[in-house]
Amino acid sequence: MTTWITICDTCKRENWAESGAEITDGELFAARIEEAASAIPHIKTRRTSCLMGCTRSCNVAIQATGKLAYTLGEFAPDTESAEGVVAYAALHAQSETGQVPYRTWPQAVKGHFVTRHPPLPTEE
Repeated sequence: MTTWITICDTCKRENWAESGAEITDGELFAARIEEAASAIPHIKTRRTSCLMGCTRSCNVAIQATGKLAYTLGEFAPDTESAEGVVAYAALHAQSETGQVPYRTWPQAVKGHFVTRHPPLPTEE
């Protein structure tokens, strides 16, 4: 089953405007996540404009049909963080429920969880 990493590409960290950067922190983070995920089976990425976590940028959502979903934020848009997000998503993909034991979490995602959502019901 595919686990999706949805990356906010409009995120701008504090002092972004003063940094002189030509692209947003979210665009930079998205590119790094996409690169890290490119060869990982069952992981797909997509970009979106705004996950509404502006005070916690850079933000991502980890989701799969029928599994717990997570929002994570307050990342630096660096390679280490991107690789940590992808490593966590790979564990999520391997989990039947989407729950990943804390002891197996990559260090780069610890302290970055914002929300957890139960899967949508399969019946109305």
